Amino acid sequence: QVQLVESGGGLVQAGGSLRLSCAASGRTFSDYAMGWFRQAPGKEREFVAAITAGGSGTDYADSVKGRFTISRGNVKNTVYLQMNSLKPEDTAVYYCAAANRIHIIATLHRGDYWGQGTQVTVSS
Repeated sequence: QVQLVESGGGLVQAGGSLRLSCAASGRTFSDYAMGWFRQAPGKEREFVAAITAGGSGTDYADSVKGRFTISRGNVKNTVYLQMNSLKPEDTAVYYCAAANRIHIIATLHRGDYWGQGTQVTVSS
């Protein structure tokens, strides 16, 4: 089992920045690809970003490319999502996910383990 706990959400004005964190515990963090998803009210959950287990490869949804950056610290067992130039349409609950392969997250849009989510609200 892998336990994931997100933090860092909040209220920010359009054009602002936030950094989300996801702390992992349980099995070996560096064995897992990690990713971020989001779900806005009344909408389906959507893929945001993913990173390989070693941290050398990343993938992003077109809607966040150039604005969001995913990274990980395998010593601290934490994955981050730096969000810049935020827009009101980025408002959602953001979820962290772990999977054995980045393909599962970035292409299949699934995860083996999930966090409880953190709310991000961007005001116009």
